[in-house]
Amino acid sequence: MKKALKIVGRIFLGLLILLAVFIIIMTIYNQIMLRKNKDLYETPLGQMVEVDGHKMSLYTEGEGDHTIVFMSGWGTSSPILDFKPLYSRLSDDYRIVVVEKFGYGFSDEIDGDRDMDTILRQDREALEKAGIEGPFVLCPHSFSGYEATLWAQKYPDEVEAIVGLDMCTANSKSEDLYKKEQGLMKLAIGVNKFEKATGLLRIGTFDQSGTLTEEENKIYTEICCHKLLNETMMNESKQNNERAVNAEINGSALPTVPMILYLSPDSTQYDESWEKGAQAMVDASENGQLVKLDCGHYVHDFEYERISADMKELIEGLDK
Repeated sequence: MKKALKIVGRIFLGLLILLAVFIIIMTIYNQIMLRKNKDLYETPLGQMVEVDGHKMSLYTEGEGDHTIVFMSGWGTSSPILDFKPLYSRLSDDYRIVVVEKFGYGFSDEIDGDRDMDTILRQDREALEKAGIEGPFVLCPHSFSGYEATLWAQKYPDEVEAIVGLDMCTANSKSEDLYKKEQGLMKLAIGVNKFEKATGLLRIGTFDQSGTLTEEENKIYTEICCHKLLNETMMNESKQNNERAVNAEINGSALPTVPMILYLSPDSTQYDESWEKGAQAMVDASENGQLVKLDCGHYVHDFEYERISADMKELIEGLDK
């Protein structure tokens, strides 16, 4: 028995040594690749505009009578590439715009407040400086749902519709969900920071849709390995910011613009308040639809065909 335990112990120790060696090799490899592929995460795919003395990235594609503004969820390192499976199916008929908030994609990382009012002001200023005028069809994913709702409340003439991609709403999180999120977020952030530091992020792909080219996948990987969970992103996700925007939204009537809100079981399985919050938004809308999809939280990376078809129908209905 003792002999068997010694053998098991040696095998376990050997595996730990191999794992440590692998992590060291990956860490060194990651630093080499970050230097070698610097141009991939420093050469913008779109245009850069100056906001508050810093550079913000905007990507535009297509032309049309309607402009769709894509707004990323928290922690999405490359919004331009993340949204491509969806916007590439819309840009033949409409002008699409992807706004990369500070800390995301090719935009600068900055210090200072990352409350939702500040983010909304900066995004509107970036669009204005790029000569992009509304009204807009806002297409927010996850955390950006707060910004889209606030936008429609404060500047109703600038928003003609909302398409929510499993988006947060002001009443989508109960106190229980906030508490659960705190623990899950700490764990996820710790794991992701470790993967970023060691280069383990390079294992696998960030393209959940399977539609990006090999070159686009390379760019996506380098941006993630360089940008994921930077301090600008982290400041944005503070719970006091989220609670503040919830209170601000609940202080006014919900938007009445036409909207489609897509829900993913990845979110609704945690708390029924997620669906209730979305239902309240739809009920306030003059022409609202709530659609449940059987896919992951990044619904636009899985159901881009369905969503793009629905969006075309919604947008064409705006002209009637």
